[in-house]
Amino acid sequence: MQERLVSPHMSEEEQIIEGSLRPRRLAEYIGQEKIKANLSILLEAACKRNESVDHVLLYGPPGLGKTTLCNIIAAEMGVSMKTTSGPAIEHAGDLASILTSLQPGEVLFIDEIHRLARAVEERLYSAMEDFALDVMIGKGPSARALRLTLPPFTVVGATTRVGSLTAPLRDRFGAIYRMEYYHTDALKEILHRSARILRVPVENDGVEEIASRARGTPRIVNRLLKRVRDYAQVRASGVITSEVAKLALDAMEVDEIGLDQTDRNMLLTIIQKFNGGPVGLDTLAASTSEDSETIEDVYEPYLLQLGFIARTPRGRVAMRAAYEHLKLVPPGEESGPGLWTTTTP
Repeated sequence: MQERLVSPHMSEEEQIIEGSLRPRRLAEYIGQEKIKANLSILLEAACKRNESVDHVLLYGPPGLGKTTLCNIIAAEMGVSMKTTSGPAIEHAGDLASILTSLQPGEVLFIDEIHRLARAVEERLYSAMEDFALDVMIGKGPSARALRLTLPPFTVVGATTRVGSLTAPLRDRFGAIYRMEYYHTDALKEILHRSARILRVPVENDGVEEIASRARGTPRIVNRLLKRVRDYAQVRASGVITSEVAKLALDAMEVDEIGLDQTDRNMLLTIIQKFNGGPVGLDTLAASTSEDSETIEDVYEPYLLQLGFIARTPRGRVAMRAAYEHLKLVPPGEESGPGLWTTTTP
């Protein structure tokens, strides 16, 4: 996947920088008000009972703050956090090594938890439910099972594909929260906070311009702020105004609603190469030189929310809003509620 300014994924360098912008406490966390309210009750109740927090599952598009919330859970409970990911735990032995090293009350963050291997996932069931781990000792007829008792701990799982989780694993989580895209007002608050931390002079109308193009994603809004800051320092007086932000983002081909050239190419592929659709996911991936998982996890969520594309049993279809945004004339024949196709001459 090519590097994109509006990609919700972070490079290793960005992960280091982003750490300084992350809130440390729940009171500092901006947005996701319903999750914050429910999570504060969960954390306070666990503290009063002097217990570890119930297992938490966070799901939604990347870049919305799942890792940040996990850090906050650990900080609020006064415990440390270990981080891993589903693909990194290849064998049941890897899981056993991680679990047996946990301290009482510690938080284990598993990113991309939907990608756990089946054998690993099955070992995790008893660990989450009974705080116990079954280990096989020996081989053949002399093999025997040994149950290791684990200290109470909290698993925080994060996934962009909650539908890919098996029901037994999903049922082990006592609290399941869906992360939503952020409203512009919340993104403006995040921008003001980040600008203070980075010591970037920014005007309110400049904040408005950046927030409107950030695709409802805090990670992207912080990245855009840094790039506009660079532009302001080199091409302007150093202050981010509305005009400076607009010129900077236009130069980086991020349009007024946050679409970049990659998004527009995908929409144009559906409209021009496949007459507006429907087009299958694999065919679309081959036509745009992207892999299917990238399209599903990175490109589609925001385009679906905007109403620019629709998923149908036969494939992806471009909606009328996509034609209008790209300043193209929608086909004259309507084939369904909100679905537009071209007529064959």
